[in-house]
Amino acid sequence: MNRAQKAEAVEALNKTFQETGLVVVAEYKGLTVAQITALRIKLRAEGGQFKVTKNRLAQLATKGTSYEGLVKLFKGPVGIAYSQDPIAAAKVAYEFAKKNDKLVIVGGGLGTLTLDKAGVEALAQLPSLDQLRGKLVGILQAPAQKIVGVLQAPARDLVGVTKAYSEKV
Repeated sequence: MNRAQKAEAVEALNKTFQETGLVVVAEYKGLTVAQITALRIKLRAEGGQFKVTKNRLAQLATKGTSYEGLVKLFKGPVGIAYSQDPIAAAKVAYEFAKKNDKLVIVGGGLGTLTLDKAGVEALAQLPSLDQLRGKLVGILQAPAQKIVGVLQAPARDLVGVTKAYSEKV
């Protein structure tokens, strides 16, 4: 890789870091190409990506971004999983690491916050954005359902009284 290609790679990574909501740094030592491809497919399905980078280029690319705290994590054979959604990349990487012990999460970054392994795992265990939206819709619909139940109660009671009276007579 010549100097121009390195500068281009650093610029592309810098742009990625600026546009990304979450970055997870993970060691991939011992993973086969097929396993890395499977990880990439899972990440793409969730709106994320996995990229193997040269450590020095990744360290240079973090300059001027909110991920400057990740510089110390780029040691050894590491790659980055990233996504716009602040939870998606962490969830996919965490689930993949649970099933495959050769992918080891080193840490990550969420905006200006640098996360250790436990922080990334805690983030991965949060509900996804779609799950939170579903809960919110359920909470918003609950009062409407209660109002309908209250409005139907007098009619239901009237039918019950009428039925009881007709059975009595």
